[in-house]
Amino acid sequence: MTYKNTLLSTTRLAAVAAGGFFLAGASIALAADAVVADPSAPVEYSGTVSILTKFGLQQLSPFFVDIAAKYEKLHPGVTVELIQESDDSIKGKTKALVASNSLPDIYFSWTGSWGENFVRGNRAVDLSKVVGTGGAWGEALAPAAVSAFKYNDKFYGIPLYLDAKFMGFNKALFDKAGVAVPKDFDELLSACATLRKSDLTPISFGNKEGWPAVHFAGQLLAYNVPQATLEKDFNPATADYTHPGYVESLKQFKQLIDACTDGTGTNGTSYASALQQFSSAKSAMYYQEIIEFDQSAAEGAVLKNSDFGFFKLPVPKNAAGDAKAIEGAPEGYMINSASKNIPLALDFMKFVTSPENGKILSSPPYGQPSAAVGGYSADTMNPAVVEGLKEIAASSYLMPWLDTANPPRVASVWLSGLQALIGGSMTPEQLVEKVKEAAASAK
Repeated sequence: MTYKNTLLSTTRLAAVAAGGFFLAGASIALAADAVVADPSAPVEYSGTVSILTKFGLQQLSPFFVDIAAKYEKLHPGVTVELIQESDDSIKGKTKALVASNSLPDIYFSWTGSWGENFVRGNRAVDLSKVVGTGGAWGEALAPAAVSAFKYNDKFYGIPLYLDAKFMGFNKALFDKAGVAVPKDFDELLSACATLRKSDLTPISFGNKEGWPAVHFAGQLLAYNVPQATLEKDFNPATADYTHPGYVESLKQFKQLIDACTDGTGTNGTSYASALQQFSSAKSAMYYQEIIEFDQSAAEGAVLKNSDFGFFKLPVPKNAAGDAKAIEGAPEGYMINSASKNIPLALDFMKFVTSPENGKILSSPPYGQPSAAVGGYSADTMNPAVVEGLKEIAASSYLMPWLDTANPPRVASVWLSGLQALIGGSMTPEQLVEKVKEAAASAK
């Protein structure tokens, strides 16, 4: 097994242009023809299979290291090459690999516009015959997660885990300050005011990378803008961004930043530092993905599992969107259409997504809820993750990440514009206008 844990310093903000890696011009050659996976193709258990993961963090990296070792033990003629990146570096690494035509056999992908870039550039294998309707492997994966990687009525992705955003909170600090779980957005702002009196940072938040802000904004947009309007505006061909819920959501976001966080200083704080602040019980809340629950109250942290709680970001009063929506999306992997051994790559991913390995993935210390049917057991999982999965299942709509749902030019404006809004150099109205202009230029 070859293992590369290259935690690049490139941020998602700086690397968002990676989303446009198929639009940049002649220096990047596109695959000539679409490649369709054949479920009956024999697997040759020899040579190397390479994979680019988003498990580069120290707590997560052993998962694929162990998976690779087990697969190599089963198939001694195979070497698994791991390229492990973090959430912060994966976009920059992907851009570099695409630009040099060096994508590995298997590579991480988000859903939405990000994944669509690979499909449009003929970089992804059409997996319809292996994970689509009627296939045994497809039926072994959560249907909604498989469908999230559907483009032009074909399936291109292998979902690994489910993800969504929740407000984690420290029960002990809430009790000490006399604060209850807020029932609506106004109550959240009031809770922040009370927590500040206890010399606590109400919500730890780091937006140095730019992308953490889109998670707050995305959830508020789902509450204030109807789903049909959001999805229309994700497509530059139909976007107009005229719904008043956009401006209202950004006003609420600025209220939250000013009342509950370190304000303009959050643009200079990393998301990892914000998580550490919460884990160290120096903040009362932290808006986090369900896949971070086990990191918040990890072994040795000041915050104990018994004191960890969570709730959905509270819904603003008179919201015009969907109160049952939640920010989130499954994440997974695609197969490189230029791979020399597609059957082996598929066989490795079948092994990764088996129920047995899914239960390992879903349990501490990883806490990544598996997309495999039967891929988790409440007996071995963090109870908070189990309850979070129930919340996801009860949600009416998974609001995708703004920086992957939108085309690169629009995503870039959301990222930089939200930082400007936090810093006070841009108003909500100005940001919506900038997004509208970017969508118009992307048509």
